[in-house]
Amino acid sequence: MVKIVTDSLSDIPDQLAQELGISIVPLNVHFGTETYRDRVDISTDEFYRKLQTSEVFPTTSAPPPGVFVELFTKLAKETDEILAIMTSSKISAICESALQGKDMVDARCHIAVIDSLQILAGQMFVVIVAAKAAREGANLEQISDMVRKAIPKAHVRGALATLEYLKRGGRIGKAQAFLGSLLKVTPILGFIDGEAHPIARVRSWAQGTDFLVNFVKGFPKIEELAIEDATTPDEAEILAERLSDIFPKERMHRTKFSPVLGAHLGPGALIVSVLEGE
Repeated sequence: MVKIVTDSLSDIPDQLAQELGISIVPLNVHFGTETYRDRVDISTDEFYRKLQTSEVFPTTSAPPPGVFVELFTKLAKETDEILAIMTSSKISAICESALQGKDMVDARCHIAVIDSLQILAGQMFVVIVAAKAAREGANLEQISDMVRKAIPKAHVRGALATLEYLKRGGRIGKAQAFLGSLLKVTPILGFIDGEAHPIARVRSWAQGTDFLVNFVKGFPKIEELAIEDATTPDEAEILAERLSDIFPKERMHRTKFSPVLGAHLGPGALIVSVLEGE
């Protein structure tokens, strides 16, 4: 069976990853000289508690290729085909690290690395497609084709309480257009073609959540739906209730985005992701 690998920016809950046999490679978050592996050494809640007391602004990094060499070598003893689906190369260096690790593995196992051009639950959806296909017996070529077809069907939108973290982290991408605004606004970001794009400015947080609801309503058919938060589970629950007449609440993926993403999105962000159906 093809083994599926992804990274922690996909925000796949541990239980779901275990059920589907997905290996997750953590990125790193740094507070000065202290380094924590994403979701391994530090949780999202712990990250925000530390953020409030730390005198240094957190930074993030991809793991070195050696981490992938170790994982690929281990998995190669269990299978002859591995597929790694990584966060957009326009946002993180982890895809390049995986490619370098692949080239360093001395094994007969066939390893493929795909740049998902996604992040957050958009990436999670694509990985789920791959893992389910692997479990049903599809081969590496077939799964890779399914993944490439699924990538443009995943859509991510987020309402941010602040742009300060994206700005300071240097990952603001095309959303730099927001920085010139002198008004107090709630920015709506989309992750499109692998990077953050400015989608809209709304005057209040309530209008921001309305935007997310209307975004989901715009899809005639939805295969998967996810709601993510960092520090506002009550707001995520309210959003889930509002969307329950569009998509079954029991099928919604509910998760917190990772500490590494927290370092860039900041507290208060609310994210919705849709995998459109056919």
